[in-house]
Amino acid sequence: MELPALAVWAWIPIVVWAALAQTVRNATQRTLVTEIGTLAATLVRFLYGLPFAIVWLALICQRSTMATALPPASLAYGAWLFLGAAAQLAATALLLLAMKQRNFIVGVTFSKTEVLQVGVLAAIMLGELPSLASAIAMAIGTFGVVLLSLPPKKEAGIWNGNAAWLGLGSGACFALSSVGYRGAALEFGAASAWLIGAWAVLLAQLAQSVLLGAWLAWRQPGSLAAIARAWKLSALAGMMGALASIGWLTAMALRPAAEVRTLGLLEVLFSYLVSRRLFKEQLSRNERAGLLLVGAGVLVVGAQW
Repeated sequence: MELPALAVWAWIPIVVWAALAQTVRNATQRTLVTEIGTLAATLVRFLYGLPFAIVWLALICQRSTMATALPPASLAYGAWLFLGAAAQLAATALLLLAMKQRNFIVGVTFSKTEVLQVGVLAAIMLGELPSLASAIAMAIGTFGVVLLSLPPKKEAGIWNGNAAWLGLGSGACFALSSVGYRGAALEFGAASAWLIGAWAVLLAQLAQSVLLGAWLAWRQPGSLAAIARAWKLSALAGMMGALASIGWLTAMALRPAAEVRTLGLLEVLFSYLVSRRLFKEQLSRNERAGLLLVGAGVLVVGAQW
């Protein structure tokens, strides 16, 4: 028997959960970067997330009929899904590098320039145009991201160092990833959003683990042993990464990627709490103003529902 249809507003709590889980995953991976390196910490997020993705899919398939339990065996579905997986892999690595350049929250917010980028890419590649309210929310939120990204006065300028370029690259890859996953969801058909998200998470993380794992085995074989030694923290990062992806991809099966990612700016607010409480990092006046604008953008897109 199929899972009951989700209410039209159900994507909102799903995105809130995904943003919270991703914040925990980012904080955990940031700690792992100093222990095992950037690419190894990137692999952790996918490799250790696989068992959780498998369990989740098994639970969902128990509630689905055989006719709807399998993903479409089409070239279009595979192409969209691979685009999402490859872009997400690159985005995660670039984000971890950006967080090494400046503090935790600013590293995260640089990547959130994806909000405007995903709106443009979704319009071009999927023909999904955002509503007026969503476009306003995207603009407000992105302006808040810009303020958060401004460096302290003692630094030379906004493009001082590589953090801005790494963040913008991360945002572009996250935007491309969101469009890829949304495209794959549209190819799946009328199946349950939970089932669509579960298959996407499992197949994407399997591809990501194979691609990056093979690269590290060839170029940095010692990093695989380091990943095994850091299994406790790696398991936490993998679990929270898988749970976040389940939320994002389920939400994208319900709503356009631009709306999902705009509401996903909640991650910036959650990251602020982590930045202050866990890493004891202080924010400037511009960064506090940016947080308020990000919050306003989230409220605008959420108020539509």
